[in-house]
Amino acid sequence: MSEAALRDTVDDLDRRVIAALQLNGRAPWSAVARWVGASETTAQRRYAALRERGLLRVTGTLELDRTEGGSSMMVRAQARPGRGLEAAARFSESPDVRFVAVVTGSADLVVDFVARDNDDMMRMLFTDLPATDLITSTEVVPVIRPFTSAAMWDTGLLPPEAAAELRPAAAAPDSIGRDRAPQALTPLEQEIAAALREDGRTQVSVLARRLDRAESSVARAMDRLISRGVLQFRTLVDPSLLGFDAEFMVWLSIEPGRLEAAGRQLARHPGTKFLGAASGRFNLIGHMVLPRRTDLYPYTSEVIGSLPGLIASDVTLHLATVKYSWYRMHRPV
Repeated sequence: MSEAALRDTVDDLDRRVIAALQLNGRAPWSAVARWVGASETTAQRRYAALRERGLLRVTGTLELDRTEGGSSMMVRAQARPGRGLEAAARFSESPDVRFVAVVTGSADLVVDFVARDNDDMMRMLFTDLPATDLITSTEVVPVIRPFTSAAMWDTGLLPPEAAAELRPAAAAPDSIGRDRAPQALTPLEQEIAAALREDGRTQVSVLARRLDRAESSVARAMDRLISRGVLQFRTLVDPSLLGFDAEFMVWLSIEPGRLEAAGRQLARHPGTKFLGAASGRFNLIGHMVLPRRTDLYPYTSEVIGSLPGLIASDVTLHLATVKYSWYRMHRPV
């Protein structure tokens, strides 16, 4: 199904429900209903229909820099002619890969590996790298600190007051110091995080029964994870369904002394879904959306061009997202 045809299968109410859940994937249905202009029953029914059709998924994710879960390595890969989609599918099958996108520009694929330590990183890159017969070159860009995450993205489809009510206070990017030493999760916290990765809206009572734990213990552990900024909830959806037809990544070289200022400035842009400091040729990378591809021209000149300390920039335009936040994406037909 084409993007235009897919977009026609959802209406404005569907989009408002998605926008509310993007602000907080576990928001109470009473609050969601208030901001989308429908009853709780209607909001729940719309969500269930979108999820059943494979258009929407709420997942619980762990912030890597706040746990001992590993670190992110963004890999830009060039594929052999005509083998890009096959390589993307191969990458998406790896349990070490969190994100895969087929792109156009200076790279064919963008792949996000998560490595627990240096030994793990060497294994992934030099021993177990998937699709080696299908790619011609790679460039590794380790992410060393996020400025903002996809869980913090606001679609802008609801008024600013909606974010103030729906979003947990602990979700604010600067509410918890990111320079704090990562904390290991307890066995119960690990079990909860694993269960919520499958369905971020699973009720506490259901989680407790599934894990054979006391409901009060599960509730307290989940509250700790959320309040520490360790556990966040992301709503996975094709941006085109929300009116964003241009999805792309920016790869920027910034003067080291201006990196903090440039990162904070770009993180505030409404089209920024993810932004992180990195090491290597590019030291600031981001995952962005805009309403139209023609918006890329003023974006490049006015947004990227205004960043302090900009040395060089590159843009890779998304053609398809194959895997996102550990979840393999399957577009409905």
